[in-house]
Amino acid sequence: MSSTDSGYSATDIITYIGVPLAVLGVLPILYNTVATLAALSKIKRMLRYGRLTALTRSDVVNRVIEVELPRYAVTPCDRFTDTELYWRPSRQPSFIPGGSWTTFNWRTRAIGAKTQRVEYADQLRQPQVDVAFDELVAYLLDLGAVPDAHGWKLLRSTGLWTPTGCSLMNSPDGVRNALTIAPLDDSDGHLSLKASWSSDWTTRDVSSLPPYWIRLPPPLVRIPKAVGPTEEASTSKEDSKVEDLEKGKEKEQIDARKESLDSIQKQAEKNPRASIICQISTNGLISAMSQEDGALFSIANLQGLHVEHLRIRSGKSDGVWFASFATAFGTTSQTVLWNYKIPDEILNFARRDTVPCGVLVLLGVVDESQTPTWASNYNSNEEASELFFRRCAEQRVAMQAESQMAPPQREIAVRQRMQMESNQRMQDMRDRMRRDNQHRETRKSEALQSPKWDAKLVAEHNLQWLRQKGERGADAILNVDASLPLRDVVGTLLHRMVLDGQFASSICRVLDLWKAWADNGGMRKSDLEALFETQELFALASLLVALVRDTVTAHEGTLSLDLQECLRMWKTVRLG
Repeated sequence: MSSTDSGYSATDIITYIGVPLAVLGVLPILYNTVATLAALSKIKRMLRYGRLTALTRSDVVNRVIEVELPRYAVTPCDRFTDTELYWRPSRQPSFIPGGSWTTFNWRTRAIGAKTQRVEYADQLRQPQVDVAFDELVAYLLDLGAVPDAHGWKLLRSTGLWTPTGCSLMNSPDGVRNALTIAPLDDSDGHLSLKASWSSDWTTRDVSSLPPYWIRLPPPLVRIPKAVGPTEEASTSKEDSKVEDLEKGKEKEQIDARKESLDSIQKQAEKNPRASIICQISTNGLISAMSQEDGALFSIANLQGLHVEHLRIRSGKSDGVWFASFATAFGTTSQTVLWNYKIPDEILNFARRDTVPCGVLVLLGVVDESQTPTWASNYNSNEEASELFFRRCAEQRVAMQAESQMAPPQREIAVRQRMQMESNQRMQDMRDRMRRDNQHRETRKSEALQSPKWDAKLVAEHNLQWLRQKGERGADAILNVDASLPLRDVVGTLLHRMVLDGQFASSICRVLDLWKAWADNGGMRKSDLEALFETQELFALASLLVALVRDTVTAHEGTLSLDLQECLRMWKTVRLG
């Protein structure tokens, strides 16, 4: 039966069946177009809100959106020049997954781009940024974050297998997380981290000392008494007429040069009385700046100092010594982060017993009763009295024999006796000097072989000796206040080393001498003679070595060691 017989034509079939089928076939394309455009619009709003620059392309047929986002390497803003950006979180952070790094303000540098093919807006991921791990941790610590001991221990032991969400840094109250482990989706084998911060969590400000910096207190400076104004006035009145005529022209020429030098001289006079701020890196001392008491820690209130004599250089140990002592001075039981690692050879040297106690007795630092028995008994007074009695007996016998002689013979015998006694006295004096020299040499040899003391005990006695020397008013290289503990004395000593290159070089030479005899089996007589010439420098050097020995070192399983090992393990991390 044909279509005409059934009452439907071919046109009717196409109209009622073909057209709806065609419309149904186009609907998926229309739906994909609408959905793609809606997702693209949402993605653009997200990018606009996060202030992100991106290239977007869409395929409405296949419902695919391509987003090309730049990848950055970031570093914290400068603490001095970008104060507002450094301490304040970003006003408009990105909420796209992987964009937690936008919580803070950074100095950015584009290092590439990443293209993503997504179907929904929720699939968009912001590329993580590369950041130096130590700079990130130092920045968070500077803001007031608190390290999580359990998280760092877990990270050190498990590495990249550390569970996602494990906290490394917490807010100052310890309740919320500031730095956590993030998924490894975009890490390319790097450690992946996620950051979070609120302006309410910031507990420090620009006046606080940042990590890797130490403050050295100024030493006591004796200021000479100034001449009173009345004395100056009386002196100037007497000679004013003559000086005005003869030196009037000279003053005009000198004043111009004097004004330019006054500011330099005033600053040089202020430096010994101002605190010094030192920045220590993995390569030792970076910079040192003077800061007056009460001034804020800002670039405007800091004066740069010359530190070339304390930089680490090949062939000279001054920089290594100073960096080690500065690290020991800045490391306390509360310190969890430091940059410079004290060399093992210096640590071993500071922990060993290297100074014979008898040497301190010879130097006059320790009384012999305070040391173990090390010297042989020698009584010079007993020998002298015995010799005196023997000479007196000989004289009596000779005089008795002379009394029985005739006068001419007696006169000759008396002259011979007096000549012989004179020769005996000269010989006895030479013998006594020889015995004393032998005794001194024997005592020195026995002192070099006496039991050795560690640096802490040596420093305690030397500190007492320095205090007594200051109380006596004797000329001293460094005035040591009797009320200052060892750590504060070391701080003033390091302060002097920064300002006085010759003093720093001298004390480092003594340290090199000390370490040389410790490494070569013990002190020799030449070393002892050198100590007699530089006793005060050796006393000051012992304080420095004792501080290294007493430094609270990180033991296995402590937060400090875990954190430092993690920083050495991962130099660069991905933050997002």
